[in-house]
Amino acid sequence: MSDQFDCALDLMRRLPPQNVEENLAKLFDLVHPSLVDDLLSTIDQPLKVKVCPKTKKDYLICDYNRDGDSYRSPWSNEYEPELPDGLIPSPTLRKLEIAANEAFDTYREMYYEGGISSVYAYDAEDKFVVVVLIKKVGDSAKRMKGAWDSIHVFEVQERGRNAQYKLTSTIMLYMITKNQELGNLNLSGNMTRQIEQDFPVDEPAAHIVNIGRMVEDMEMKMRNSLQEVYFSKTKDIVNDLRSLSSLEETRRQAKIQKELVGRLMDRNK
Repeated sequence: MSDQFDCALDLMRRLPPQNVEENLAKLFDLVHPSLVDDLLSTIDQPLKVKVCPKTKKDYLICDYNRDGDSYRSPWSNEYEPELPDGLIPSPTLRKLEIAANEAFDTYREMYYEGGISSVYAYDAEDKFVVVVLIKKVGDSAKRMKGAWDSIHVFEVQERGRNAQYKLTSTIMLYMITKNQELGNLNLSGNMTRQIEQDFPVDEPAAHIVNIGRMVEDMEMKMRNSLQEVYFSKTKDIVNDLRSLSSLEETRRQAKIQKELVGRLMDRNK
């Protein structure tokens, strides 16, 4: 059974993230029914947007703000559809959640120049969990479809005046273009990274500073990795298939390079 679960995860990692829901539905027809819940809780899906009925503000939904078939708005702290006994954070965590939503709303505007962000917090035994979600959809008016989904899950354990933060970050990215200059191009994929760090906590508001710093650093590192993995590799493949310079020029440069290497080796003897 574990082999089937591992194979299912490996398969989903190789499929386009924008088609996760469709592929999951097909996958459920192939795996044992007992694995369905585990796969749903393990495989990240692109974030969806809902509108808070009370505040009329957009917010992001995922498993972390879901209870049954209802989703909790970070703005009103109420479930839609209404769920009287739905899970809500403690008053202390709710205060932290409100401040974190305001902070990451500014962060999103600075780094993404648009998009939607949502932050959720809830208690978990001897620690608490903070989930930061960010989504940015590309401008389809430019004949380009695309989306960036960031999911940052923090497990925070307070230890006196310090706190340990265990962060699991997932980024799902896809870009699809279709025009005369580029033709049909589809770049998509996802990446997950983990890190643990300890920071001092003199007051509850310090959690927002620490979480914000870790999200900023992690997103920068993962963005650079995505750029190296997808864009640089695509450029190398295109250059191998069709170079900008002529074959004669390429051979001439390779010959010069070989001569220079030979001279340097002779000099070092």
